Amino acid sequence: MDILLGDVHSLKQKRSVVRPIIAEVQRRFPAVAVAETGHLDLHRRTEIGIAVVSSSAANCGEVMDDCERLIAFHPEIELLSARHRLYNEDED
Repeated sequence: MDILLGDVHSLKQKRSVVRPIIAEVQRRFPAVAVAETGHLDLHRRTEIGIAVVSSSAANCGEVMDDCERLIAFHPEIELLSARHRLYNEDED
């Protein structure tokens, strides 16, 4: 997910916004892996990556949609884009 942060003027302020969002996703969805994965040197942008493992693509999609909604409802950020990519056992 590509995210624009609101009134943030330093990397320290950025961390104070991003860390609680990541912690909330981990708390609400303990079976997912979530981390800040991009735009590490920009103070008003971040990229958050989420990974889900499931036996069905439908379940993965539901969990990813729920995570996306949870993040998008934070008033201090603007979700610019979200991209889902599904891997199956036949792919390397």
